[in-house]
Amino acid sequence: MPIRIVLINTYELGRQPFGLAHSAAWLQKAGHEIHCLDLAVQSLDETLLIGADMVAVHVPMHTATRIAVRALPAIRRLAPDAALCAYGLYAPVNEAMFRRAGVDAVLGGEFEPGLAALAQRVADGKDRRQLAPAVNLEKIRFLQPDRSGLPPLADYASLIFPDGARRTLGFTEASRGCKHLCRHCPVVPVYQGRFRVVPVDVVMSDIRVQVAAGARHISFGDPDFLNGPTHARRLTRALHAEFPNLTYDVTIKIEHIIAHKALLPELAVTGCLFVTTAVEAVDDRILEYLDKGHTHADFHQAVNLLRGAGLDVAPTFVPFTPWTTLAGYVDLLDTLVELKLVESVPPVQLTIRLLVPRGSYLFRLPGFDALVGDFDEAMLGYPWTHENGEVDALQRDLHALVERAEAAGQSRRQTFVAIYKLACERAGRSPRPLPENLGSPIPRHSEPWYCCAEPTWQQLAAF
Repeated sequence: MPIRIVLINTYELGRQPFGLAHSAAWLQKAGHEIHCLDLAVQSLDETLLIGADMVAVHVPMHTATRIAVRALPAIRRLAPDAALCAYGLYAPVNEAMFRRAGVDAVLGGEFEPGLAALAQRVADGKDRRQLAPAVNLEKIRFLQPDRSGLPPLADYASLIFPDGARRTLGFTEASRGCKHLCRHCPVVPVYQGRFRVVPVDVVMSDIRVQVAAGARHISFGDPDFLNGPTHARRLTRALHAEFPNLTYDVTIKIEHIIAHKALLPELAVTGCLFVTTAVEAVDDRILEYLDKGHTHADFHQAVNLLRGAGLDVAPTFVPFTPWTTLAGYVDLLDTLVELKLVESVPPVQLTIRLLVPRGSYLFRLPGFDALVGDFDEAMLGYPWTHENGEVDALQRDLHALVERAEAAGQSRRQTFVAIYKLACERAGRSPRPLPENLGSPIPRHSEPWYCCAEPTWQQLAAF
């Protein structure tokens, strides 16, 4: 017997979620009545929840998980008899917390079979004990995602060009997981070096639907678009052949940019505008601790390769770690000046502090456990304090500086100049005169690529 299921997304960088749409397709195929709700752009709708037989909350990232924790009491109040599930990348690593919050099932990895199995148990009137593993890494059959129940693309984040022009942004995934084991990465505790490709025809069908809905740019959410370079080439060629005017962006490791440099010109030719790459640090010692697989020199090489291929670079960083020094932070800023990347980096990126979630491979570093405190469920991570309190003070002060700058509408250049001046002052250095050319603005998403430590989203006020 079909049941009434409500799928709730909490937050995915302001983009229309693939994970929710694909879950909807799986459950629709089983014959159930599906309703979708996205708290990133909608309020919690009690009319959808009242009478629901099952509610599944999608938690693909850290901020999403914190929003979910705040929303769960209201969800349970509105749907007291529903089977409650938390699913997505951050669900299994926070299983104990979700269980205490009254969640019946916790699903990660390839979560769709677990969702379908839970729905069937509810439909059959059986108890809600979870039979599926919390993490399923078995291959699944990917279906065309069902986005019909989600808000229109125009309600989500958009692509902004340097001249202020905007394009409606679509979002899809060509693969899940990652074959690398970067110690700080939240993908690693779940996928443990595995990745799964989404067939080209499925990805193309998903893109087709979004183009018909108004998308003029596609953002690929893969942890690394070149984990499967042959798959990536087939997909981008198919994409460009069918939609020659459609643009897109991808995320690629520094290591893969260098190893697959022959593919970069083809990315540009087929419509790729920019590549997001998780640089994280410019200190080789810190990069080794994080097991990033690249060096400071590799970062320089990757930037030159991307630019040489006609691609813009959107680097991301985790500037504050237990091993960051004041001088090292200034070195990071100097590197951005040298590579003319100041306009390519949202100022908030320069304030990010290392997050240590449950299951983090950072604990495989000898002595790392001595650097952190007990797990803090409020922050969903292990707190740490730098041995040099001045480093923590700089991070706090820079965060406040960036918040003030954004409120005042300052440009990235203006904010960077203020960051540079304060950092040099704290490091005991005189700030050197900055060149006039700090780089050119690049296309960007209207919501920056980062996982904030504190959710400040307006919808939390409702919970």
